[in-house]
Amino acid sequence: MLMKPEARALGLPPCTVRAPMQVVAYTAGNPEAGVRSLAVEAPVNLIYGSVPHAVMMATPADLEDFAYGFSLTEGIVESGDEIRETRVEAAPDGLRLHVELAPGRLREHLARKRAISGRTGCGVCGIEDLAELPRAEMREAPDVRVALPAIARALGGLDAAQVLGAETRAVHAAAWARLDGTLVAVREDVGRHNALDKLIGALMRAGTDTADGFLVITSRCSFEMVEKAARLGAAVIVAISAPTSLALERATMHGITLCAIARSDTLTVFTGAERLIPGA
Repeated sequence: MLMKPEARALGLPPCTVRAPMQVVAYTAGNPEAGVRSLAVEAPVNLIYGSVPHAVMMATPADLEDFAYGFSLTEGIVESGDEIRETRVEAAPDGLRLHVELAPGRLREHLARKRAISGRTGCGVCGIEDLAELPRAEMREAPDVRVALPAIARALGGLDAAQVLGAETRAVHAAAWARLDGTLVAVREDVGRHNALDKLIGALMRAGTDTADGFLVITSRCSFEMVEKAARLGAAVIVAISAPTSLALERATMHGITLCAIARSDTLTVFTGAERLIPGA
């Protein structure tokens, strides 16, 4: 059972549970009994002021980072300075994540509040019109240049950095790498959007300069993932899986370099190849 010390102190659920199971061969043979770690999926109710905003299914770890990143990528805040306090409390049916905003920002948020009920990894639950699809404000992407060996170095270090993933094989990861490929922050979650929000929150809280690195995600790169990266101000996304057509459109619109289907020896560049520097 994996649990962070701070979570134990708050009475929060663990990140993993142990479940009995049997491995059954397709051919004749006796089942092999054992125990396997499963990733915990818990409902997290984000509450701004005293008003519930969303219920997201998430891994109960790094929830303060999640509060910051979710608030930014949902357009609730423009910077971490507009968040006064966060706190987590256990509830009978899940967790409550309270986010206290600066008074002016809270009034603005409540004036345009939308309630969403999020499945695991859900990106657009609750919108009522196509015009409400997430779209980050247009901004000039940083003038970043990334050497291809640095991307390979980041990918090479990612497996070892995924502690929860190694135990459960059931979560996504999002990582921030310096321009030399060194990983400086990794966050994991059962939801790919949540993992990225947690990473963004961690970078916000640390005051990380987005001109000094690039994003690496283990999941499919959908348009929501690109929009979240754009709100962060990231110039380069490296995804393990393929992008969708709308992700490519949004990456082009935001001037983001989108690399996907990243493997140990090759990657596919869909847009923004001018940012990539060949290496020996």
